[in-house]
Amino acid sequence: MVGIVNYERGNLNSVSKALEKVGAEVKLVSSPHEMTGLDAVVLPGVGAFGDAAKNLQEKGLWEPVRDWVKADRPFFGICLGYQLLFESSEETPGIAGLGVFQGRVKRFQAVPGMKVPHMGWECLEIKQPSLCLWDSLPSEPWVYFVHSYFVAPEEPALTSSVVQYGEEFAASIAVGNCFATQFHPEKSQAVGLQMLENFVRKFCLN
Repeated sequence: MVGIVNYERGNLNSVSKALEKVGAEVKLVSSPHEMTGLDAVVLPGVGAFGDAAKNLQEKGLWEPVRDWVKADRPFFGICLGYQLLFESSEETPGIAGLGVFQGRVKRFQAVPGMKVPHMGWECLEIKQPSLCLWDSLPSEPWVYFVHSYFVAPEEPALTSSVVQYGEEFAASIAVGNCFATQFHPEKSQAVGLQMLENFVRKFCLN
């Protein structure tokens, strides 16, 4: 059973459908007690960092989600759900993130000819080649991004893939049973579905 955190800032429908397509049983989680009996948790997200933090807190999900990740239980963060794992964001100064990992979320600098938000397909440079998420994927997978901010982890070993867009940034992280991506697997066609299938097979279908 995969719990998808419902805090009114996620693309719940597309994430749910993608997970179901790769064999997962899905449950929307809108309150703390609904996190019991789960094999894994997915934190999706679109929108503003501050609004997302506020909604998670108001629904009583802030501490349960943070405790879940800190306990090294299976977790997948997507886009804003990735950014929230860190300490702060330039998008909403003064609003703290979950602080599971050290680092902050930065805005892309204005560069002539470079559009912000960053929207479109990019090729990943893999930094953790033995990661289970990459199983059965090409060595240089293409994935889909929609974002104006990117994560700058303080610990380089967290980074599992990078992309160049004006500057190099961490497109994903992985440590223990925690995985998180700036790109959208649910919008990345066959490559994204394979990543989600790899996650579900590892944690939910044994």
